Amino acid sequence: MMKTIRQNIEEVRKRIANVAESVGRSPDEVTLVAVTKFRTPEEITQAAAAGVKTFGENRVQEAKAKVHLLPEGISWHMIGHLQTNKAKDAVALFECIHSLDSIHLADEVEKRCAAADKTMDVLLEVNVSGEESKYGLRPDDMEGVVQHVIALPHLHLKGLMTMAPFVDDPETVRPVFRGLRELRDRINEAGICRLTDLSMGMTQDYEVAIQEGATIVRIGSAIFNV
Repeated sequence: MMKTIRQNIEEVRKRIANVAESVGRSPDEVTLVAVTKFRTPEEITQAAAAGVKTFGENRVQEAKAKVHLLPEGISWHMIGHLQTNKAKDAVALFECIHSLDSIHLADEVEKRCAAADKTMDVLLEVNVSGEESKYGLRPDDMEGVVQHVIALPHLHLKGLMTMAPFVDDPETVRPVFRGLRELRDRINEAGICRLTDLSMGMTQDYEVAIQEGATIVRIGSAIFNV
């Protein structure tokens, strides 16, 4: 019998707690973001009723169709690729953007935030794996981009995000997660700014990501029976 969304969330939270504690971390250090790509308002409402407070959308247009239908008190994060022509809507809809991947996009989000008198939490997306099919900044370019973004008054840079390759064995992508953590640590040690968040890990590999320091995991399939 297929488990309910509530049962799935309980199982995911239990696994997050177990793996966090196994490496000496508190489960409270890990934020669960439920990925709502193609999910219905009814499914999202069930997840919210089960205690999930943060939801991630991949597409601005899909978020526009859903957000107003859902309970208040939900925090919406943009986790997919963001085009500059969607920045105005993204600023209106989301509390955090995980996928800032260029200075040009950062400047556009800054402009839209200034017009809306809003400060936006942002993460820089890094293409740690080097896959040509993935969006994200090159690790070697990070220092200059970080310095640019932290100078923008309406953006609050909280950390980094990456997408690991889809593989059968999550151990094979451990170096990707470790690479993002080490990049964050180098930025912090250089005294450029203080970054705390690492958004990394999805249904197939979030336990390895937590072992490597993830503070945000983006889970869709394991919650919504996809």
